[in-house]
Amino acid sequence: MLDPRAVNTISDAKQIVEERNLSHVKVGLFDNDGIMRGKYMSKEKFFSSLDNGFAFCDVVLGWDSKDQLYDNVNYTGWHTGYPDAPVRIIPGSCRALPFENNMLLFIAEFTDAAANVCPRSTLTRVLERAKKMGFDATAAFEYEFFMFNETPDSIREKGYQNLKPITPDFFGYSMIRNSVHADLHHQILALCEQMDFPLEGLHTETGPGVLEAAIAHDNAANSADKAALFKTFIKVWAQRNDLMATFMAKWSSDYPGQSGHIHISLKNAKGESAFFDASKEYNMSDTQRHFLAGQQRYMPEFLAMIAPTINSYSRMVPGLWAPLDATWGVENRTTALRIIPGTAKSQRVEYRLGAADANPYLALAAALASGLLGIEQKLEPLAQVKGNAYEQSHTEEISLPRSLFEAATRLKTSTAAREVFGNEFVEHFAATREWEEREYRKHVTDWELSRYFEII
Repeated sequence: MLDPRAVNTISDAKQIVEERNLSHVKVGLFDNDGIMRGKYMSKEKFFSSLDNGFAFCDVVLGWDSKDQLYDNVNYTGWHTGYPDAPVRIIPGSCRALPFENNMLLFIAEFTDAAANVCPRSTLTRVLERAKKMGFDATAAFEYEFFMFNETPDSIREKGYQNLKPITPDFFGYSMIRNSVHADLHHQILALCEQMDFPLEGLHTETGPGVLEAAIAHDNAANSADKAALFKTFIKVWAQRNDLMATFMAKWSSDYPGQSGHIHISLKNAKGESAFFDASKEYNMSDTQRHFLAGQQRYMPEFLAMIAPTINSYSRMVPGLWAPLDATWGVENRTTALRIIPGTAKSQRVEYRLGAADANPYLALAAALASGLLGIEQKLEPLAQVKGNAYEQSHTEEISLPRSLFEAATRLKTSTAAREVFGNEFVEHFAATREWEEREYRKHVTDWELSRYFEII
């Protein structure tokens, strides 16, 4: 019987469905916020869709994470009637769903005009740019996420207050916690192996009920798929076990935020590391230096793709392990970009700014595109930061936007963003972030009530 990992072609996809005697297959795609939307599809419809594509209502590109319709985007809306848009299935994305017997899952993506605003297609365009420059990108995502002894009903009944994490207190890298709760860790490890987003590491982080997972590296396209599926199915697995997982950037003012770091390297046309040069300081080749400089230069302009929610900016405050400026350092975890010197196999840059709430496709697209621009323009990075970046002053040019609205404005007015991502994507995504900020401003927070209700 064909292994899901061996599926690469349309013929393979049909074969594995036949072998498993499936009447239906699961198909899903990812929206602006990295949320997987999809459905069960009959075998006959699936086979036809493999050959000819199928249509999916483009409203999933025209609404927010709460299914509220944007009123400020041009691509789709009431003015277009929310038509179906063409979609193609990715045969090589085949996964077995371990909790649905023999059921299979396939990723799809929008094509034609919809591809201009589709997150997965946006990353594909960046990777095509890299290929034309003679590079292949490799990436790996790391995620921190909090786990709770809660259910979708209980968190709503509690008004999202007084939630109970699966473990108490600050137990980073705890052998006690991962031994007492070994069964939970083993289930996560097994799920990730079975669904082909295997983990290189899993450990407790500092905070009650928080875990950090390092997904094994792969080519950039596969890495983004793996990250997006990891976030989706960790939440599925948790809820099936009467638990909940959150990838919010910061769920509580009492605890650290949750990162979504990305490790990136490039290979040249010969398949060799484009970042490694043993003759240079820190083994950093000219290519890696220019790549780093591009990431630093364009981070403020691309920030909305990396920190895409209102909550993202609650994490970006001093002393909480989130960079505040587009700084870089060598093995320095207080900077936004961390150079990791190593061998030809391990030389890389860690994009530390990202939070767990980012859409993996767009975060990686931003991190890669900015670096490619640096190579093209032969940019040079500013002086590296040594010591605590939080305690040092930095130039205005690398200061990051402090709110989602400011970040959306920077993206919308960025000539570089329009060059690498396309006008349609920039206009659409910037508008969705402006909408997100406007939705937030409609609501009165607990902080405002406690601060102003009586005294003002």
